[in-house]
Amino acid sequence: MTLNADDLTGYVERDLDADLTRWFPGRPPVTVPARTRPVAPLLDRLPPADAAALAAFDRRVRSGRMPQFLDVYDWSYGFDFAANDCGLLDADYRTELTDDDVYSIGADGGGNLYVVLADGQVGLWFHEEEVVEGNTRFDNLDVFLWSVVRYHAVRAGTLDRAEVEADFRSLGQDGALEPNVGLLRSMA
Repeated sequence: MTLNADDLTGYVERDLDADLTRWFPGRPPVTVPARTRPVAPLLDRLPPADAAALAAFDRRVRSGRMPQFLDVYDWSYGFDFAANDCGLLDADYRTELTDDDVYSIGADGGGNLYVVLADGQVGLWFHEEEVVEGNTRFDNLDVFLWSVVRYHAVRAGTLDRAEVEADFRSLGQDGALEPNVGLLRSMA
């Protein structure tokens, strides 16, 4: 059966915890300070399924029990672009975004931040250009987290690439398939 994005709706609530337990046992938990920027303002702007996914992820992050797998740290989760004097442009390099338009949920290990956008997509904000590139997008947080959990599991050696590569291709997400920065490119 071919996997599609609709199949992953509800992934954060339904399957994320089990996948993290299966593939990342013994990892230290994510901890963020209580003063971390709240996610609520963006929840009000997101489509309902995307708001539910982000709220569920936020609860897990703030619980202190979610294993570290996505470079979720005090500096990468809820990053305040304005307070840190960072530019924030959309993929067209002209449209300025604000902290109200995005919420950062983790980093890629190279100083770039994964952000949820107000339309529900997840993209990668490149720190050098201060832009959320278009070719880094995932349809929504459920699809992104399903993908990035498997990406990190393959990189950690707890999941075989052959078990997930066809699913990555059938999902057709730019953030996974883009030849230069997609997850498949750097998957071991």
